[in-house]
Parts: sequence; C-alpha cells; structure tokens
Amino acid sequence: MGTTSTTQLAIDGGAPVLQRSDYRNWPVFTDDDRRLVNEVLDSGIVAGGTAPQVAALEKEWAEYIGTQQALTTCSGTAALHMALAAVGVGPGDEVIVPAFTFLASASCALHQNAIPIFVDIDPRTYCMDPAKIEAAITERTKALIPVHIQGCPADLDPMLAIAKKYNLAVIEDACQAHGATYKGKKVGGLGDIGCFSLNNFKNLSGGEGGLFNTNSEFYLNKGILIRCFGDEVDEVSHRRVYNASILGYMYRNQELPAAHARAQLLHLDENNAVRIANANYLTQELAKIPGIIPPYCPEDCTHVYFMYNVRFDPKAAGVDCETRRFRIAIEKALYKEGVLVGQWQTMPVPQQDLFQSMLGYGGTRHPWAINEAKGVTYNYDTAQFPVAVGLCDSYTVVHGVHAPNGRELMDRILEAFHKVFANLDVVIAHADDEIYPGADGKLYGAG
Repeated sequence: MGTTSTTQLAIDGGAPVLQRSDYRNWPVFTDDDRRLVNEVLDSGIVAGGTAPQVAALEKEWAEYIGTQQALTTCSGTAALHMALAAVGVGPGDEVIVPAFTFLASASCALHQNAIPIFVDIDPRTYCMDPAKIEAAITERTKALIPVHIQGCPADLDPMLAIAKKYNLAVIEDACQAHGATYKGKKVGGLGDIGCFSLNNFKNLSGGEGGLFNTNSEFYLNKGILIRCFGDEVDEVSHRRVYNASILGYMYRNQELPAAHARAQLLHLDENNAVRIANANYLTQELAKIPGIIPPYCPEDCTHVYFMYNVRFDPKAAGVDCETRRFRIAIEKALYKEGVLVGQWQTMPVPQQDLFQSMLGYGGTRHPWAINEAKGVTYNYDTAQFPVAVGLCDSYTVVHGVHAPNGRELMDRILEAFHKVFANLDVVIAHADDEIYPGADGKLYGAG
C-alpha cells in the first residue's frame, strides 16, 4: 500500500501542493502574433481562399512538413472530410480508423456516407496497431486513417505497405502532432494526404482552422473545389463562375486565424522543445513510482506531447482495487492537490452512442444500411477493442507540459504525485467524493 506520509492530503482536509495560478496558459502570444494580426487589420483583407495570410501560411506549412502543397481549412475535421472526398471515398465504402481517437477521425467517413471500421490500438503508443489492420480489410475498404495520437507518431511503414498491397489511400490524421517525426520525417507528409488542426488547444494554434497537405496535384485541385462549394474557377480570369461541378462545402479559413497560425509557426519548434523536455522529465521521475505508467515514445520517433498521458496500475501500486476505480480515486486526489488532471476521451469511439445505435442520417441507418441491404453486418461491440477499453479505464491527462511552463511546475506536479501515492489508503477512501477533475478552458485559450 505504501508508506503513509505525515503530510495530510488536500482531499482529506490538508493544504494543496499547487494553486491554479501556478499554471501558465496556452497559447503563448508574442510580438509576432501582434505584428501579423495587425497586418491583417491594416490590409483590410479579412477573408478569401487566396488572401495574403492564408496563401503565406499554406506555403510556409508545406515547406515545414515537406510536402509540395498545403491548403488551409476551417478545421482539422474539415481537412479530414476533404481528404476522404478528394481520394474518392463514397457511399458504402469502408474506412479503417483506430478505436481510440477523437470522434472526427471516424465521423469524417460518415460525412461521405462511408462506414468507419475500427481497429484496436498498440498498448504502448496508443496508435492503431498495424498487426490488426489486415483482418479489418474487405473488398469495400477504400482508405486507412492512421492517427498520430496526442503527438505520438503511428507506426507508418507497415501501414503504408498494407495500403500499397490493397490499393488503399492513406490519410494521416496529424491533428495532434504538429512537428512530430517518424524515422526522421515529419508526420503529415508521408501518406497521400496529411490533416492538421489549428484549434487553440493544439501545438500550433490558429484559434481555429485546419491544414491539408499533399504531394498530389490531383488531390490538391480536388481539395480546392471541395473547400469552396465545389465551384469552378475560370482559368483565364481566375474568378469563380458559380458553377458547382462537384458537391463541396464552405471549408475555407480566414485571415486572422491564418495570421495567428503563421506567428505560432515561427515558434513551433521551440515550444515543442519545451513540451518534450517537460514530458521527458516527468516520465523519468514518474516511472520511479510503483503503479504509474508514463507515456512511451518509439526510439525512431519524436513525440510532441499535445497531451501527456499517464496510466495507473493498482496491482503494481500494491493496491487491491479495480483499475477504473483506482484511476478515478487518484485523479480526484491529484486534482484536490491542485494538479490539473482529467480524462480526454472517456471511452473508445465505437462505444459512443452514434455507433452503438447506428441510427445514421435521419434515423435511416445510412450509411450502414447501404451494405446491410446486401447482407453485410456491422458490429461495434467494444469487446473487440480490449486495449482501447483498458486505456480508457486507466489513463488520465496531466495538463501543463506546454510552454511557458517549465521545471518549477513539473517539480510541484511530481511533489503532488509523491504525496498522493504515499497515502493510497486515504485516496481510495475518497474515491466516491463528488469531485470533478479537469482543466478549465482558459488554460488553453478557450472561453
């Protein structure tokens, strides 16, 4: 059970280790943000698919990732939908996605009347397990969406090989992995299309927005049509002719978010370096505490720690307690000590009501009904994804690894962990207290 500390836990009436004021917020604004945002205001141009800030961001981001082209979009979700539409995914097609991710990695398929097929995750990286992909492929499979989850690169080489074998498009969901590398190459530039988010929470913030990277002229041109209503542009005058040749959407970005993202890009590598240093230090020290499993990064990759996950193992901690209950108890105790912790995804995506009910569009069961009419059945039983289920039972996010937070905050966080794990009997006794862990929106620039 561990030695009981003489220091009384905050959850039991003692003084907390940390205050909210010990945390500094993200994103970090610099003179570059003010300069580029002022350029927008001074120019009088605030929108447009080829506006100055948008065009500059596309060029700079393509160069950063190492692709020939990039498009700005209004969100990472829009970028994912654009990507599926660009590669020709359509009604009844199947798209393979990991069971642990954000909803948009799967719902983008539904927006194309395609069907998400989930695959369980690797127990160390939490990315899609390449060894489980081939079993999920059918004659209806058209695309594979590896997700570089929370900043950790997915194992792309075997996935790209599988995609080549079965003639599948590969769309990298790099919405959480700006600057992460796989075997020396930046993620988002290794598949057919790479998709990024510019949400205020992300390592590269635009407030909102997204990015679509590709080396394909065909996918680029298709993406341009899709993000602007499917409208054609006259080749001579370069003006829209208001003739939609395909089904498109309003997925353009705007000048103010693009300017903010350009300024943030100037500091992305240095801010990522802070995240990596903070995360590595926490990992080194937390690994010394029995019952804590810090995040893993493959040796040939760079993890950029959009989120810093830790898992809890009651057996290793010497506690006779169900895993989920142990995690909940630890979260509550840490939170009362002032540590900003809490879950991000509380369940595997296929466990969400959207997939359990398969009601689809207007309660018609579409898109599933397209193939069900041909005798195909779909089953989102979460027993198929034991690793993802186990992760959701046992993990929490430790907030605050972002710049400008540094070693001082990390040491205080570690102090709180040591305090909590030295008093696990008290912690478990408070497992049912009405405490709701999590970070406030202001920590990440959200109102």
